[in-house]
Amino acid sequence: MAGRAAAPGTAVLLVTANVGSLFDDPENLQKNWLREFYQIVHAHKPHFLALHCQEFGGKNYEASMSHVDKFVKELLSSDVMKEYNRARVYLDENYKSQEHFTALGSFYFLHESLKNIHQFDFKGQPEHVLHNPRTLSCSLSEKDPKTALGGRAKKYKKVTGKEIYSDTLESTPMLEKEKFPQEYFPETLCTKATMQTIRAADTNEVVKLIFRESDNDRKVMLQLEKKLFDYFNQEVFQDNNGTALLEFDKELSVFKDRLYELDISFPPSYPYSEDSSQGRQYMNTRCPAWCDRILMSLSAKELILRSESEEKVVTYDHIGPNVCMGDHKPVFLAFRIAPGAGKPHAPVHKCCVVQ
Repeated sequence: MAGRAAAPGTAVLLVTANVGSLFDDPENLQKNWLREFYQIVHAHKPHFLALHCQEFGGKNYEASMSHVDKFVKELLSSDVMKEYNRARVYLDENYKSQEHFTALGSFYFLHESLKNIHQFDFKGQPEHVLHNPRTLSCSLSEKDPKTALGGRAKKYKKVTGKEIYSDTLESTPMLEKEKFPQEYFPETLCTKATMQTIRAADTNEVVKLIFRESDNDRKVMLQLEKKLFDYFNQEVFQDNNGTALLEFDKELSVFKDRLYELDISFPPSYPYSEDSSQGRQYMNTRCPAWCDRILMSLSAKELILRSESEEKVVTYDHIGPNVCMGDHKPVFLAFRIAPGAGKPHAPVHKCCVVQ
């Protein structure tokens, strides 16, 4: 990790990844995936690394448990990760409960250069703290009434060693778990295009949509049916990283006043071919889209984009652009938190300064 002293602050690397394909074909995909992931870790040399995984364990978690164990063991024991001497892993393995199972896996790694790290305990007993609504680590014992200036917060626990939590995450005090309601499904499909609708003869159910040009001999431009999106020119999704199509991306429009995302400069992250020899080819199962994103609150935006020096660089990109990573390309955000960032009274309360 040479060269850390050249850039002040704390280097952070956040990665979001849908890894379902890795467990459906572990022999061909996991090795490539881990190699590309390790290259990003090596390139950005984070002090703090968070990896959030969806569809962890694949479509059949019970059948993939041995592959899950191997994947976790590899991440925790790899030579690339040897300087990360503390880790927390949270795996939702409650696959028998449709109501609660999320298929999520979260990994957090702390570099050995970070000292005195504490983790929030959601179920801990309250303690008095310094009266600062943004205080995160100035927790004081009730035994010191002279410095307990009011306000209350729950306990923090010191982070040591490497620990894995699974089984029933609902009872784990160091996290809160939620799942989208089961009735949360889209109900309508809107389009301004002229299309041909084909229905099943026996049920009158729509089974296919065919979009044709109004001229040019009514050339078929697009066919849609169950798990089919057959577009004649895939290059449109790769040319200039597909940025010309961003005007059709409306994912954040409803939340634009509450959530922020850096400018996207990478191609749609899904659905790539799961053929290990095809790193840039999309499958024709769905319309390619930016399905893997890293969003932040407005306060986090100020913290990340706060310009402290010319050396500060924020990178928002995908991993493995030319390598098969499964049907999703992981997406990462790398940045540095400047010393004292986010703490308006950091010079007064030294314990609040990011070292």
